[in-house]
Amino acid sequence: MTIAVEDITGQGLVSENLFGRLSNRIAKENVVSRAYAARIMDQALAFLGACARTSASLAPSDTVDIGWRTFILYTHEYAEFCDRIAGSFIHHVPNDDEDADGSGIPLREMMDRTTSAIRSAGFAVDRDLWFNSSGKCAKCSQCKNGCTDDPPPAATSN
Repeated sequence: MTIAVEDITGQGLVSENLFGRLSNRIAKENVVSRAYAARIMDQALAFLGACARTSASLAPSDTVDIGWRTFILYTHEYAEFCDRIAGSFIHHVPNDDEDADGSGIPLREMMDRTTSAIRSAGFAVDRDLWFNSSGKCAKCSQCKNGCTDDPPPAATSN
C-alpha cells in the first residue's frame, strides 16, 4: 500500500472510538485481522467522503462495501456522519441484478472513476482493496443509482 504524505485517511472522518468499534466488528464478522479490518473501514470512509464531494455515480469494491454496510448498522452515527460530510443521507442502493452492476458502466471504468474521485477528494487509496495484484479491478459492489443522488422509489398504484 502506497500512501502519499499529503493524502488524508478516511479514518480521520470519525472519532477514534467509533473507528475502533467499526473495525472490530468487521474483524469479528468477517474473520479477518484487525489491521485488515481497519484498512477496509478506512477505505469505506474515504469512499463516502468522495461520494459527498461529487455528483458522479461511484461504487465500492466488494471488499470496501463490507465497511460501508458495517457503518450503516450504526444508524445514529451513520446518519450524523452523512449530515456532517454530505449534508444529507448517503443511501446504499443495491442492484438486484446478479450479472451486472446496473450502471451500464464497465467495471474497470467504475473502479477507476471511484478511486480517482477518492484521490481528488484528498484521500489515500489502498489499491489492494480496489484492484487485485494483476491490476484488474476487484468486483464492484451493487450501487446503481450513485451514492449521493439517490432518487426515491417510484410510486406504485394499487
